[in-house]
Order: sequence, then C-alpha cells, then structure tokens
Amino acid sequence: MSTPFRSGFVALIGRPNVGKSTLMNHLIGQKIAIMSDKPQTTRNRIHGVLTQDEGQVIFLDTPGIHKPHSKLGDFLVKTAQNTLSEVDLILFLVDAAEGIGPGDRYIIHHLKQVKTPVFLVVNKIDLVHPDQLLPLIDQYRQLISFQEIVPISALKGNNAVTLLNLIFKQLPEGPKYYPPEQVTDHPEQFIVAEMIREKVLQLTREEIPHSVAVVIDEMKLRPDKELIDIRATIFTERASQKGVLIGKQGQLLKQIGTRARRECERLLGYRVYLDLWVKVKKDWRNQVQLLRQFGYDERE
Repeated sequence: MSTPFRSGFVALIGRPNVGKSTLMNHLIGQKIAIMSDKPQTTRNRIHGVLTQDEGQVIFLDTPGIHKPHSKLGDFLVKTAQNTLSEVDLILFLVDAAEGIGPGDRYIIHHLKQVKTPVFLVVNKIDLVHPDQLLPLIDQYRQLISFQEIVPISALKGNNAVTLLNLIFKQLPEGPKYYPPEQVTDHPEQFIVAEMIREKVLQLTREEIPHSVAVVIDEMKLRPDKELIDIRATIFTERASQKGVLIGKQGQLLKQIGTRARRECERLLGYRVYLDLWVKVKKDWRNQVQLLRQFGYDERE
C-alpha cells in the first residue's frame, strides 16, 4: 500500500529577526526570502514551495509581528495576523538566545484566538548552552500548549530534518498545488526587487533601510537571449536619504548594484545589466496609495 501524498500551507511566525526567512530558505534549499540582521526585513507573505516524494509544503514567511509605527507597519502586522487562520500549521519561531519577551507574549495572545495547530520552534540553539533550553521551553509551555516543540539552528541546519518530518506528519492528504520544480509563486520581478532591497539593508544603517521601497520599472531579455536588462527605482522618503544611498561619487549605489546583479544572475541564469535609480517619495510609508503602488496592499 502506497504512502499517501500530503500537502498544505505552513506559516512561519515570530518576532522580527528570529530567523524565519533563514529557516524557510534552508528547508527549501535555495534563497527565496531576503535576509538581514535588521528587523522587519520581510514585508510581504513570501510563499516558498518544497516538494518531496512524501508531499508538498507551501511555506508562508510572514512579516515579524511588532508594534506598528506607520501605515506600512500596520500593513505588516495585519499581513502576519491574517495568515494565522488561513493555514494548516503554524511554526512559532522564538530566539533561544533572547528568551521570552513581550513580543512573544503578544504573538501567543493571537495564537490563542485560532484553532490551527502550532509547533514551537526554538531557533538559534547554537548560541546557547543546552542547559538553558529546558527552562525556556517550560516558560512557553505554561502560556500555551504546542503540538510539537523542536529546538533548531536554522543557520546551521541542526534538527531541520526532524522538523520537516514532523511537518509532513501534521499535514493532511492533498494534491500537488505547484509543479515539483517550482520553489515560489511570486513572479521573478518581485524576487529581483527583494534582492535589491536586501543589498540596501545590508549596506546602510539607522533609518534608511526601513525607508526604502524598490520597484522594477523594466525587465526584459535581449533579442540575442544573452543578457537581461533590468531597470529599477529605489524609493526613499527624504532627499538626505537619497544622498546617502547614492554615496560619494555614486560609490554606495554602485556597490548595491554590483551585489544585487550577482544575486540576480544566480536567480535568472542569465547575465544581467542592472540600472538603478534613486527617487524621493516623501513619507511614502504613511500614504495608502503609494503603499499599494509599491506592492503593499492589505486587501490581499
């Protein structure tokens, strides 16, 4: 008798910067979601697809739940919260090195409102002594019951196979929602824009990273099929931020473009000509029309 094929949707939820994108990228085996050491890196629900012989998992990497300070922040939190009741399983990621905090309690409050099964995934175990784990897990157990509790290191891959096996056991029997070779349902332009934004996050500091949106204006393969031309605009909120992003004699923008181009070439399998521009849209994070123009639409 053959083993039934299982499939379903799994949300990764947790405070900002607990390693949700790192875990999803590791499980899928390639980079789908951008990564940075800065909070609120993920702004949309990133769908990553993993297909194996036993089943298919569609991961939803949600924005970190946090106290919002702008309309963009409101959008991020609503996106994460709305996901909870739409999936078959929730992975609640927590940071073993930081311990339980108000942000975790806030998320647990929302988890109690849904009937979806929840796994507690204790990430970054490589940063703590094993003796610290059991008391931390007990603290979480006292607040809410979990279907499973799995300590992992998303960065190093510790216990990732165990977690994946438990996910497949939890999912219902179901169809292949996507072809086996497909790893995301987002269009290439979305991924390219995210890769450019990642380089901005990695190379800037203070208020600039969260003031940035990236829009792909044009992306086309040349007739000789040797090169893809990509023209993109990096939007920021103030003229001073634009100056910082461009840098002295354009050096920072050039560095952003060089790093992003390499990532795009790995993704697309073609040589890439990347043309970056920086423009100012004052206070765009609080303007609903601009948020929608930049791809952040709470009506999704």
